[in-house]
Amino acid sequence: MERSIRHRTEPLSIEEALRLKNQQAEPTRPVFLTKAQRAQLALEHKQQEADDMRQRRTEQVKILEKTHKVGENGEHISEDFGRRLHMRETDKRRSRSPPARGRSRYHDRDELRSRRDDGRIIDRYRPTARSRSPSKTTGAAAAAAGRGGEFTHVGRQSTDGSGDRVLTDKEREAIRQRYLVGDAVERKRKQSSRKVQFDWDAAEDTSRDISDLYEHRQALSIFGKQNGGSEKAHCKAQSDERHWTEKALGEMRDRDWRIFKEDYSIACKGGSIPHPYRSWEESEIPGEILHAIADIGYQAPTPIQRQAIPLGLQRRDLIGIAETGSGKTASFLIPMLAFIMAQPPLSDRNMADGPYALVLAPTRELAQQIEAESHKFARRLGFRCVSIVGGHDIERQAFALRNGSEIVIATPGRLRDCIERRVLVLNQCTYVVMDEADRMIDMGFEEDVNYILDALPVSNVKHDAKAFRQTTMFSATMPSAVERLARKYLRAPATVTIGTAGKAVDSVEQRAEFIVGEEKRKRRLLDLLNSHAGTGPIIVFVNQKKNVDLLGHALARTRYAVVTLHGGKTQEQREQALARLKSGAAEILVATDVAGRGIDVKDVVLVVNFDMAKDIESYTHRIGRTGRAGKRGLAVTFLSPVDDRDVLYDLRKMIAASPLSRCPPELATHEAAQAPPSLLKSAARSQHQQR
Repeated sequence: MERSIRHRTEPLSIEEALRLKNQQAEPTRPVFLTKAQRAQLALEHKQQEADDMRQRRTEQVKILEKTHKVGENGEHISEDFGRRLHMRETDKRRSRSPPARGRSRYHDRDELRSRRDDGRIIDRYRPTARSRSPSKTTGAAAAAAGRGGEFTHVGRQSTDGSGDRVLTDKEREAIRQRYLVGDAVERKRKQSSRKVQFDWDAAEDTSRDISDLYEHRQALSIFGKQNGGSEKAHCKAQSDERHWTEKALGEMRDRDWRIFKEDYSIACKGGSIPHPYRSWEESEIPGEILHAIADIGYQAPTPIQRQAIPLGLQRRDLIGIAETGSGKTASFLIPMLAFIMAQPPLSDRNMADGPYALVLAPTRELAQQIEAESHKFARRLGFRCVSIVGGHDIERQAFALRNGSEIVIATPGRLRDCIERRVLVLNQCTYVVMDEADRMIDMGFEEDVNYILDALPVSNVKHDAKAFRQTTMFSATMPSAVERLARKYLRAPATVTIGTAGKAVDSVEQRAEFIVGEEKRKRRLLDLLNSHAGTGPIIVFVNQKKNVDLLGHALARTRYAVVTLHGGKTQEQREQALARLKSGAAEILVATDVAGRGIDVKDVVLVVNFDMAKDIESYTHRIGRTGRAGKRGLAVTFLSPVDDRDVLYDLRKMIAASPLSRCPPELATHEAAQAPPSLLKSAARSQHQQR
């Protein structure tokens, strides 16, 4: 047996032949490679492809060099090289798109050859008749043809003795860039340097032929620059803009109104919001009311008044959210008075049908304060205003309503009682204001409010210009219960927010102290009272009624003039306590959350939360008793690390957001202040279940 497998002719032994036969019969086993080995093979494959590419390019260069002739003045291209190069590029372009059905992609090329041979077209690469030489292709033509362009033979070309045109340095450089270096980098550079033209060509604008109005076109502003002028001119035009305080009302533009709202922290939503008032003189308020405003002494409108009053004059339903002491009462009183002035005056025929406007307040003190503010305007305009609150004899209130009243201010519980007893009817009431609406919901008056609104003669659905109800809600916070009430009883309301909803007054410095034990808190309270004695009224808030009386007696023994206020006292006692505090006969007021809303005592210098409020909304209203009308105030809160865990997180956020306050380390690092109470409770519940 011969070694035919190895292409050798010498004979093999029997053992060697069997061994070779067994080796060939063995099956090929798969080889498993590691990740590193696969990466190495891929790298070797790429390297091999790169080597092959360089080898092919080198061979192309050698072929190119063989087609050239070297003369005295440089390189020459053979006569047929340019034509063949053009044909090759044409075939490449045609191969990218599918050929027409039933037609070869070489059909056009064959037709071109036949037409050229017949003399029907002139070959652009063939020399002119003046040269009387065979067709030669210049180097520039070859380079242009390689790039897919065209070459035009211009003028007489210099040739050597063989008739071939001599390449210039520029043509040789073009060939080198095309075949040796490549023009990909050059094309990429040209594309990156190309400018994007967003506007059309001015020469194509035919609008001037239609009308003279198009003679001066407005320059477009793209990315902060104007196409019609330089950036410097645009910046100069921007610098010429005057502030809105230096402009008349007719010169105000949208940009000026945006700046105006930012200056006063006014945020609106609801659609078709009118511009706010810059001053009383530029407003659309009736002249009689403007004279009353001047007599009362209102110098300039507050932020909530600037935006809420024009909305109220348009008879829009409104939700106003502003901090305490921001002038919300006048925000709804002025549009209400303008609405009443447009109604027929009360007479013997219609006075029994009830008031034109209704104001609901959660507490008696707030209702009486609104009544006092309303009397300032009503007296000057000839209107009557009556308050209906609990604690007074209902027969006396019915006697006050015997001659009719344009405005009724009431608490929800007593007003419902009067409606059920037929003491009062609301047959012509189409203007409703709910002040401190969130407090009414918290106090359990939601059912009474629904009953009162359903008793009105018109609903919130607008049928015609005179048969719909205008409803306004004002508060410092807007919890979910109030939003639910607004969706039910308000018609497409406009929302006006001054600052941030639920945010404390920026003029109040908030301090928080962890004090455990009743006696320690009393000693700390005495220290605060001694340091602020004689500077102004002081309010101390306590959660329970009995603790109000105990703390009041304890402070009275220290020779302080103290009055107390809570829901268990009669109306006469509550009014007397507030009167003594406002007149200066008493220095300290100890109260529950009854005094937390709507109580306007001037120049309160200190608010002490002897007991922390149960929710952050009540805390916000408590500390809002100080720092009113632009003055600075101080609020000190005593905290318990166990009893007040549910409000520590919200308290830490509110103190951190205050520009005058500093969060104490004990509160900042407390575990209950790191996350909302709901998350902490769910985490504790899950841990308990895992155990």
